[in-house]
Amino acid sequence: ESGVYMRFMRSHKCYDIVPTSSKLVVFDTTLQVSRDSVSTNKNRKNSSREFLYLQVQIYELEEHKIETWRGNFLQEKTFKPLAEIYLKIASLFDAVYSLIKNKIHRLPVIDPISGNALYILTHKRILKFLQLFMCDMPKPAFMKQNLDELGIGTYHNIAFIHPDTPIIKALNIFVERRISALPVVDESGKVVDIYSKFDVINLAAEKTYNNLDITVTQALQHRSQYFEGVVKCNKLEILETIVDRIVRAEVHRLVVVNEADSIVGIISLSDILQALILTPAGAKQKETETE
Repeated sequence: ESGVYMRFMRSHKCYDIVPTSSKLVVFDTTLQVSRDSVSTNKNRKNSSREFLYLQVQIYELEEHKIETWRGNFLQEKTFKPLAEIYLKIASLFDAVYSLIKNKIHRLPVIDPISGNALYILTHKRILKFLQLFMCDMPKPAFMKQNLDELGIGTYHNIAFIHPDTPIIKALNIFVERRISALPVVDESGKVVDIYSKFDVINLAAEKTYNNLDITVTQALQHRSQYFEGVVKCNKLEILETIVDRIVRAEVHRLVVVNEADSIVGIISLSDILQALILTPAGAKQKETETE
């Protein structure tokens, strides 16, 4: 029973997850970064990680092209070229393993004949696909266990910021801690908002990246009107509830809080996919790599 989701993912190909109708935005490497950023924001694609690494050269952003941006980013040695990660993936299990092992958020599905990109796999899309079929599969016992029992998520040394924290400080935390979101906590310790790397791209879209001394509260005023607040959970909620909530909310993480609404931890899509799919096979995978 514990390996039912792992077997499901092994039996399905990446092509199975591709929608019947979808769009894939492709940029020419000679396109200017400023245009890329605005278009990226419009299409809800996130290139904010690269944006963070170039904050030291932020005043030259208008002059950068994608080819030079990516070149500078690769020199940081924190990102592996796609060729070293995975291009031709057979199963969805392989996709999940590659995403989590390499700590990346997107994986292209490549046509093996033409070499063209067909679709971009993400944690969010994979989990949603799995949840659609969960009702037709035997339910593992761990789905009825709570977060405290399972130990899923991060509960130590949680990074957070305050409403009056300067954006430049938040950007530095993103880079130094290699995290994708920062809960915003008020003076009483209550979680009131969240600032993610996706929000960073608004700096480029609004052309406010030359003023990084503004506060988080001021920066979040440029956020999309569709933001519905921080999605939270507590450690006593069962995994089944957690999966349902994060899929319905279409977010990348849940903030774990206590009764006082103070931050306790963070549970991400990677944490959930690890628990549902890779953990039952984790030991075997490690043995295979050793052999």
